Amino acid sequence: MQFPLNQFEQYIDETIRKRGLSYFKNGFVSELEEITPGVYEAIVQGTEDYTVQLKIKNGTILEHTCDCPYDMGPVCKHVVAVIFYLRKDGLELKQKPSSKKSTKEKKTERRKTVVEQVNELLDKISHEDLKQFIREKTENNPPFRNIFFSSFAHQNTSETKEFYLKQVKSILRSAAGRDGFINWSAARYVSTPVIELLNAAQKHFENKNYRSTIFICCAVMEGMTEALQYSDDSYGDIGGNIEVAYDLLSDITSEKLPEEIRKLLFEYCVLAYKNQIYSGWAWHLGMLSLASEVMKNEDEEQLVIAHLDKVQRSDYEQDRAQNIKLQILKKTKEENEVDKFIEQNLYNPSFRRETILKAIKNKNYEKAISITKDGILHDEKDKPGLAIEWYDWLLKIAIAQNNKEKIIEYARLLFIDDFMHEQDYYQLMKTNVQPENWNSFVEGIIKDITRTKRSYGFSLLARIYIKEEWWNRLLELIKQNPSLTYIEDYSEYLSKDYPVEISQLYTTGIIQFMKNSSERSHYQTVCRYLRKMIKLGAREKVNEIIAKFRKEYPRRKALMEELNRV
Repeated sequence: MQFPLNQFEQYIDETIRKRGLSYFKNGFVSELEEITPGVYEAIVQGTEDYTVQLKIKNGTILEHTCDCPYDMGPVCKHVVAVIFYLRKDGLELKQKPSSKKSTKEKKTERRKTVVEQVNELLDKISHEDLKQFIREKTENNPPFRNIFFSSFAHQNTSETKEFYLKQVKSILRSAAGRDGFINWSAARYVSTPVIELLNAAQKHFENKNYRSTIFICCAVMEGMTEALQYSDDSYGDIGGNIEVAYDLLSDITSEKLPEEIRKLLFEYCVLAYKNQIYSGWAWHLGMLSLASEVMKNEDEEQLVIAHLDKVQRSDYEQDRAQNIKLQILKKTKEENEVDKFIEQNLYNPSFRRETILKAIKNKNYEKAISITKDGILHDEKDKPGLAIEWYDWLLKIAIAQNNKEKIIEYARLLFIDDFMHEQDYYQLMKTNVQPENWNSFVEGIIKDITRTKRSYGFSLLARIYIKEEWWNRLLELIKQNPSLTYIEDYSEYLSKDYPVEISQLYTTGIIQFMKNSSERSHYQTVCRYLRKMIKLGAREKVNEIIAKFRKEYPRRKALMEELNRV
């Protein structure tokens, strides 16, 4: 999420903003450094010490990261605390001295960036002292050792994938418990040194050192895929590392590669698939997809196709295998052969879509309708959602033909089924139904929705009443389903004409909600609805509710505190 530095408060959740401000004021932000112009890093004290990084350009926060485990929103309180630190002068804020003693002396002149400080030291340190420092660090500091090796191993002619795989496995072993299992917390910390490896791979890629990039990415993919079997990857850190590595390999396939590198990548991908190194994961077939991108001759093409033709697991895998094969055929075969392959495998949804679209473009509507209806017959039993999509294609064909009768038929079906697509089915019906018939047509839709009693029937009826501005019917609908969420969602349409009725609905809903509430977050929700009632002019009613709660729940301190803020 990007947002302006000087107006950041508008983009941050209120609770997170308050917590971040508290952290700042209590002096929890320390060791703020400008790494390079516009890139800042700070340590924020919390349950542990967390590292926050911000990238700012032209007054806009472009990137923000924190290594804390928070994942309930785009910005955590530690990031907010650092932003307040940067804005403290403009906001005239003061903070307590940090509980951590800083080893850095305050300077009146501009502080040098980390890069400037490093460059200054490098100019002063002798070559031999620097080498000795690296020797000592690689001996006693495993994370540093891994970064050093991954950054410079390409200088060694014996560089191999196994060399990097050993590093990955060492990282995983250090995070595993006595039983060999990596819990969710440890999994998050595993990701950090692996990201360093991947950053090194990215730099090798930018420097066109593709061999090292391939070795590192393959090692990360193999090691982390194996780790998924004995870890809790609830936050997706391990899987995320694998995806980054795979994407980097995919980037390599788009480069003009030396023959030995192209062959290295092709052979690895085919062998990894054959040996089922990634079996059961999306990147298993992904290996054949990468191989298809770098294959160069007919023998390699036939080898990849032979593997694709043997895929017999799930419908998803078979469809994906066919999609890869289709891309190969499009690159190597004539158009008529490609079309033949597609039409022989129309049970593949992407093939059917492509064929329907091509028929529509060629105005071969009869063929388009036939293929689409065949899709409905094929999928309506086992894949009803897909069958509904084919009805949407029938609607597209009807629109292309300007067939009003069919447009109305399919738009009505899709609207009642609540199929969310790029078209406004209600407006299509209204445009094509004769105005004098419209009201009776809509009443027929309402009757069908009411009769089917589907879970989304309420929202469909509400949508109709809003479109037609039938506010009294919308009010009655909400009275039949008086949840606070519904009241809030639709009060904007009703509050002008029915403020008393909406306030009464809020009152009933709030009192009922409190019967099952016991946490501060629940009380905050209640108070939010009370404030909405005040805006409706029901201050007196709000006072009655507050008095009722004070009498019924006098020992709920958190509730009393929140009510005091109303």
